[in-house]
Amino acid sequence: MKNITISAKLFIGAMAAAGVAALAGGLMRWECKDAVRFLSFLIIAMIASRLKIKLPGTNSNMSVNLPFILIAVAELSFPETVLIAAFSAFIQGLPAKGWRVKPVQALFNISTLVVAVAAADLVFRYSAAIPSLAAKSLLIALAGVAFLVADTLPVAAVIGLTENLNLVKVWREMLALTFSYFVLSAGVAAIAATASHYVGWQTPLLVLPVMTGAFVSYKRYFRLSAALAIASLQFATLPAGARAKAEVQHA
Repeated sequence: MKNITISAKLFIGAMAAAGVAALAGGLMRWECKDAVRFLSFLIIAMIASRLKIKLPGTNSNMSVNLPFILIAVAELSFPETVLIAAFSAFIQGLPAKGWRVKPVQALFNISTLVVAVAAADLVFRYSAAIPSLAAKSLLIALAGVAFLVADTLPVAAVIGLTENLNLVKVWREMLALTFSYFVLSAGVAAIAATASHYVGWQTPLLVLPVMTGAFVSYKRYFRLSAALAIASLQFATLPAGARAKAEVQHA
């Protein structure tokens, strides 16, 4: 994060405080009924966190760890889930080579994901107490909505404060890029969590190949979009005669 304004620093500090509070609150009431299951989810989520794509036009990226985090919200305790979120955010923020990280950016990323998980878990637990919302697939969908808002809004706020941009506009553009991914992740998580009751808790771990395919698809799509944008820009800068000739050739 470059040229961080005072407002952005204050916001990052507030997010860090909220993240530390959520993480500390979870660890203070640590609960783990099945260590093998917890470690399996942790490892898979960390692997998925490395499958990340840079969002066009921003300094942010998204990874395919969301389905595993939502499944953890539904299947594991809050302390387990928030710890998985913290490790996932740290691994996602690591550069492609080496272990050098920017402390402020790492702190913000971890805090944002931890707070988003806390919001998703809160919505999931409270909604589960309402009989009409008892279906696990619906609960995961509601948790996914809470996660979407709590995860993207702080990022949009920091970008807006740092680059002096309109928060609503930045958030809208971010949602346009990532909404389909959130819908896919919530749907996959709901199917996997439901299937686990009939097949076993190991079923959600098989989601990794599915999300790897989604990662490859998104990566190619964003790469193609960037190439088309560059081509359009180059075409627009051609002299009028050259543009007309090119249009005739491709007609």
